[in-house]
Formats: sequence, structure tokens, C-alpha cells
Amino acid sequence: MLSANVISGQVDHALGYTHNDMGPLRLHRPLIRATRVQTLAISSTLMAGLSLLMGSLVMAGAVGVMGMHAAHLPLLWLYSVCAIAVSGIGALTLLAVFGTPGMLVVTLVFIGMAVPTAGATTPLQALPGFYRFLAEFEPLRQITGGIRSILYYDAQADAGLTRGWVMMAATLAAAALFGFGMLGWYDRKGLHRIPAETEPEKTAAPA
Repeated sequence: MLSANVISGQVDHALGYTHNDMGPLRLHRPLIRATRVQTLAISSTLMAGLSLLMGSLVMAGAVGVMGMHAAHLPLLWLYSVCAIAVSGIGALTLLAVFGTPGMLVVTLVFIGMAVPTAGATTPLQALPGFYRFLAEFEPLRQITGGIRSILYYDAQADAGLTRGWVMMAATLAAAALFGFGMLGWYDRKGLHRIPAETEPEKTAAPA
């Protein structure tokens, strides 16, 4: 989610839609007109590439520095990379579709509703019915189940790993359909991020 915010802002800056403040410097690149669909495609591609680096850093810190036991390290790395990519692309989709209010939506989906339903610290049986319902599809719950299966249950498919892969694939498909579908509709309706320039209004000459 944090990476999605950074990538979204940097892509907007690179395309010339926003300024970028670097200490006392205020940078503004020339405008490169790109459709909303193109912008999301660029951001999602960057997120997928960055997830490789982020997943590797997480493994290096957890296994290499902290000494965490990981008998299935290649699978754990792959699962982590995919989880980061899917979560990041989902967050980018919400930011692209909802704009500035999307930051609040992302916070609710990936933190406010996800952390209590993850099942990592509090058993689902101890949660209210509303949160147990959310746990059926909230991404962090599915990611936690897959990680638990890899680390503690010898990567058994029926211990949560299969469900984790299936739900990540479903989340990615839903994000792509929702994001590119809505943004394509915005583009077709002419709801561009910067409207086409209009001719200045002509004023009547003084009598």
C-alpha cells in the first residue's frame, strides 16, 4: 500500500500532472498526455517490477539478518513477491478510480478492515460476525493463511496455501476488471485528467 502511494505520485510527476517537492526545490516536468488506462498500466508494471526487489529485501531481512527458519525459501519468496504485487496493484486501482478519496478507501480496505480479520493474532472465532464475514475475502487473511502454510505446515496445499493462491488470482482479476473497466469508461466519456484546452471567451468591444 505504501509503495502504491509512492508509485502513483511519482508516475503523476513523471507525466507532468503534479509537482514534486525535493526540499526547497519544486520540480515540474513537461506534461505528457496519457489516458487514465495508460497511467494505470504504467503504475501496475512498475509495481510488479518493484515487488521483486521488495520481496527479496523482506527475505534478506527476515531470513538472512534475523535468522528466521524457512525450509521452503524459494516458495516463500515467490509467494511474498506475488502478495506484494497483487496488494500493490489493488491499491493502485483504488487510487486511480477514486482519486484523492482513494487514499481513504485503500486505508480502510488494506488496514482498517484487513488487520483485524487477518487471523494472525486474534482467532476468527473471537471476532464479531461482521469481521468474520470480511475474512472470507479480505486479502491479508488469505496472505496470512498461505504464509502460515509455508512456514509451519510444510507448504501443504490444504493448509491454506491453495486458498491463498486462488484468492490472490481472484483479487488480481477483480482489480484489473474494475480498474481498467472504470478508467476506460472515464476515457471514453472524455473525463480526462486535464481537459482539452478551450478557446478564451471573446469579449465585446467597448461602445
